[in-house]
Amino acid sequence: MKQVNRKYHLFDAQGKVLGRLATEIAGVVSGKTKVDYTPHIDGGDFVVVVNTDGLQVTGNKREDKIYHHFSGYPGGIRSIAFKDQMKKDSRKILYQAVYGMLPKNKLRDQALTRLRLYKGAEHEEKTIHVKHD
Repeated sequence: MKQVNRKYHLFDAQGKVLGRLATEIAGVVSGKTKVDYTPHIDGGDFVVVVNTDGLQVTGNKREDKIYHHFSGYPGGIRSIAFKDQMKKDSRKILYQAVYGMLPKNKLRDQALTRLRLYKGAEHEEKTIHVKHD
């Protein structure tokens, strides 16, 4: 069995549009940017995202977009607006966007363990191989 060589990619979310950034991250985390991509093998890289508080959205999504979570019980729906979620924890917004863009199979949870999100410019990762602007 071949060993997968994983690199660390650094993304700066300051001023970036949420959906466009999430698609780029999903491709790197799932391994689609690599030459030896195979759908049934988890060959993605690590992704470190800094400045998630600086995410942008287009149109009126800042005021209109609402995130819903349903527990499965009667009356168990919880809703939070985009702007309120940004104040509470902006990392969850980007996490959910990347989560929705990955294939719905066994590899999704494995890929998401390699996604590291930070609110500010500081991060704890020691080695960064590739920086994305």
